[in-house]
Amino acid sequence: MFNVDIIRNQVVAQAQGGGGIMEMLFPLLIVFAIFYFLMIRPQQKQMKKHKEMLDNLKRGDNIVTNGGIIGKIYQINGNLVMLEVADDIRIKILKNQIAGLYTFENNNNPKKEE
Repeated sequence: MFNVDIIRNQVVAQAQGGGGIMEMLFPLLIVFAIFYFLMIRPQQKQMKKHKEMLDNLKRGDNIVTNGGIIGKIYQINGNLVMLEVADDIRIKILKNQIAGLYTFENNNNPKKEE
């Protein structure tokens, strides 16, 4: 009799609280979906927009670098950009270090374009 009660209790426990793999994976999938739509996807869109901006650069564009240097594109050679930062002063920078285009308003209040 005692053995029958033990087996019956085990069957009832499995039926009530056994859960299953789907009940454990469902919250994990929900968290992954939230991370994807709130963090990963917007970052991919921003990276795509930045790459498009880098591909469309041309001579004469005013830019700002990641280091805060503002200048005008003098020449583009593949991955290198020659940047004119003052009259007859040019520096070479890597193309992927360009943060964005830059416009000047009234020559006193510069404004960065995103």
